[in-house]
Amino acid sequence: MITIGIDIGTSGVKAALVRDGDQVLAHSSQPLTVSRPQPGFSEQHPEHWWLAACAALDELRSQAPQALADTTAIGLSGQMHGATLLDARGEVLRPCILWNDGRSDLECAELERRWPALRRVTGNIAMPGFTAPKLCWVRKHEPEIFARVAKVLLPKAYLRWRLSGEYAEDCSDASGTLWLDVGARRWSAEALAACHMSLEQMPRLVEGSEAAGQLSPSLTARWGFRRAPIIAGGAGDNAAGAVGVGAVRPGDAFVSLGTSGVLWATTATFAPNPAHAVHAFCHAVPDTWHQMGVLLAAASSLAWWAGVCGRPEAELLAEIDAAGIAVSPAWFAPYLSGERTPHNDTRVRGGFLGLAADATRAQMTQAVLEGVAYAMADARDALASAGTTLREAALIGGGARSPRWAQLMADVLGLTLHQVAESDIGCALGAARLARMAAGDGLEVARPAHRLRSYEPRPQALALHRERHARWQRLYPLARDFAR
Repeated sequence: MITIGIDIGTSGVKAALVRDGDQVLAHSSQPLTVSRPQPGFSEQHPEHWWLAACAALDELRSQAPQALADTTAIGLSGQMHGATLLDARGEVLRPCILWNDGRSDLECAELERRWPALRRVTGNIAMPGFTAPKLCWVRKHEPEIFARVAKVLLPKAYLRWRLSGEYAEDCSDASGTLWLDVGARRWSAEALAACHMSLEQMPRLVEGSEAAGQLSPSLTARWGFRRAPIIAGGAGDNAAGAVGVGAVRPGDAFVSLGTSGVLWATTATFAPNPAHAVHAFCHAVPDTWHQMGVLLAAASSLAWWAGVCGRPEAELLAEIDAAGIAVSPAWFAPYLSGERTPHNDTRVRGGFLGLAADATRAQMTQAVLEGVAYAMADARDALASAGTTLREAALIGGGARSPRWAQLMADVLGLTLHQVAESDIGCALGAARLARMAAGDGLEVARPAHRLRSYEPRPQALALHRERHARWQRLYPLARDFAR
C-alpha cells in the first residue's frame, strides 16, 4: 500500500510518499512565513497552506509519478489550535490566528470565570494558544467578522476541506480547542455556549485512523491518481509525531525539539493536571489519550540565535565543540514567545543573564541549548506531578539532529533518549501511517521507529545539571517580574 502524509507546520508544509514498511519514496518541504502585525500576534493566511500543499504534491509527482498514481490514502497532520474562520460560502474571513499568538490573555480569564467547569471537562487551563479564547477575542475586537463565522477549522481541517469538500476534524486536534469534552471525545455544547458559539459551527468529529473524506475528482485528475485516495482523519502535529515514532501504547513517550518543544506521554485514560499547565488530550487512535508538556520556543530558540548571529546553526554548534565548552557560564531563558508548561505565561519574555566582558558566542550558543533543556526539565517535573514517570523516550524534531543537544537533553532529563529514523518528517510519516489505518490496516503499522542512536544520561552530568537546573529556575521569576 502507498500512502501520503501531509503536515502543515508553522515554518513549512511537508509531504511524504510512503510505501509499506515506512519506505519513503519521495518527500517535499515547502516554506511558510509567519506574520506578526502587532506585538504578541502571530498569523498565517490559509491560502498559503493550500499553495504550499499543492506545491508539495506537485513535487512528489515529479519525483515518483508512478508510485504517486497508486496512492490509496492521504493522511493529514497540522499545527494545532489555529483559528481558521470561514463564512457560509466557505470563504476565509481573516488570517488564521496561530498557536503561538498571545493576544487573548484577558479572554482566557473571562472564559474561566464564565464557565467554571472548563478545566474539568476539557482537562486543560484556558491559554491564549487554544482556539476558544481566540474566538472570544474576535467577538470582542472584530464583531463584524465574528457575526459571519459559519465554520471554525483547525489548519489541517482547512486543508481537508480544500482537498475533499468535507468539514471534519479528528479528536486529537479538536482537544486543543477547549470546546471538546476530552474524556468523552465529543464536542461540548456548554463549552461552545460559553464562547457564544454553537455545534453547527464545528466540523464533524472522527478518529484519526478512520476515513474522513475522499479527494475531489478535479484534484484526483490534477495529480494523476488512478483512483481517488481516501483522506484519513489524521492528527494534530504532536499526535501525528507520536504515531510516527510508535508512541501509541500507554507508557510510550517522546521528546520533540521542533519549533516548539514537547514532552509526550501516552496514557490509557484521560488524566488531566491543569494546575501545572499539563495538556491532557485525546490521542489520534481510538480509546487512547496523552499528557503533554509544551515549550513555546525550543529549536526555534536556536534558529532565532542563529539569525541574530548571521551564522548557520551547524556553524554555531561546531564552535561549541571547537572551544571545548562543557557548560556555559551564561544563562538563557527561552521565553521568546511566552511559555506554557508549567507557567502559562504569555507575557514573560526571554533573555541572557550572567554575561561577562569575555563572554563568547560559543558560550551563548551553549546557554541557549541548556536553557531549552532546563525548560524541558520543568515540563518533566510537571508531568511527574500528575503521576507520570518516564525512563526513556524517542527524540524527534530538527534539534534531534544535533548529537550535542541530544546528549545534553538526556543528561538534563535523566532519560534514555533514542534518536529515530525519519525524525525530520515524523509528523508526515505519522499521517501516512494513519492513512494506512484508514485504508484497512491495524494499529500494528504504528510500530516503534527505527533507532539510529541512543543517548544515556551520564551520572556525573546528571548530578551537575540537577544542580544547575535548580539555579536556572530562578530566571523565570526575574523575567516575569521584569515583563510586568
